[in-house]
Amino acid sequence: MEDKLTKAVIIESLHNKLGINRSDIHLIIDELFEEVKDGLKDNRIIELRGFGTFEVRIRKGREKARNPKTGDVVAVDRHGVAIFRPGKELKDYVWNITTGPGESD
Repeated sequence: MEDKLTKAVIIESLHNKLGINRSDIHLIIDELFEEVKDGLKDNRIIELRGFGTFEVRIRKGREKARNPKTGDVVAVDRHGVAIFRPGKELKDYVWNITTGPGESD
């Protein structure tokens, strides 16, 4: 079993389960992601019951941050970051997983 679940794999799986045209599934998934992004851009909380919540949190700016690639000291302005909080059902669903992708028991 492959460790990565891509959008293409999800589309193929939904096509096999539901018999819906792949291009229609692709369009629906893309539009769902656009709705989530637009909601976050408008600073709205996106709650998907049984799955989790997406929202924007504001990170404060700093005068002395470090660029991890170059090591240079840079100033970082106050900015938003997208966060995801899993819902109770999702937390319960994955609770007993004890190894990460690519690890063996």
